[in-house]
Amino acid sequence: METIFEVENIKCGGFMNSIKTALLKLKNVEDVTINKEIDTIFVNGNAEREIIIAKLNELGYPEKGENTLLRQAKSYVNCAIGRMSQTI
Repeated sequence: METIFEVENIKCGGFMNSIKTALLKLKNVEDVTINKEIDTIFVNGNAEREIIIAKLNELGYPEKGENTLLRQAKSYVNCAIGRMSQTI
């Protein structure tokens, strides 16, 4: 089953790598596809929507309309981590 999330704060490949890595660690998430141009995340599997939303919020990528300054800051930290992970 595919679940779609429209989120805030996706700016680059580092952001996308952080999101994908974190979501794939969740139980019952089989695949994650991200479209940066439309700020949309497609999650395949049987994970509960609430668990995915909680993880996205924790990372700094809230659903559209739910953004805060703290979540924006978290997303930039996760971007840096994602970029470092791509180079290792």
